[in-house]
Amino acid sequence: MIVCIAVVGHQNNPLYIQSFTEADDALKLHHIVHCSLDVVDERVNNPKKSGPMLNETFLGLLYPTENYKVYGYLTNTKVKFILVTTDLDVRDADVRNFFRRFHSAYLDAVSNPFHVPGKKITSKTFAERVSTIVKSFSFNTTG
Repeated sequence: MIVCIAVVGHQNNPLYIQSFTEADDALKLHHIVHCSLDVVDERVNNPKKSGPMLNETFLGLLYPTENYKVYGYLTNTKVKFILVTTDLDVRDADVRNFFRRFHSAYLDAVSNPFHVPGKKITSKTFAERVSTIVKSFSFNTTG
């Protein structure tokens, strides 16, 4: 089950963070997302030490914790997508598919002429689309 999704700008500024659990976990999940940015920066700045190729947008598993797995995705414009899940045996193909759909939703949101680049994404349509993607992903991994 997906518990948190985040979009982080190229200067590590949060553009969108959504938790899908109780309010008590929200702060902890925001902390996990923030900590994962260090791992993303390390992989991007030291490509020889990490597995993904330079042109690969999917960063894979950033790090596992006791209760969560954190995955990352980097766009061509250096915007980072972070996914936190409680499902400890999720397939990379499913996560890639999730990020592909999430990236499409993000592109639609920032292509809006009223969206200011580099500012938080406040679109209700984007939030609804993200919720739909998260729900469909949660059903695919359990079934």
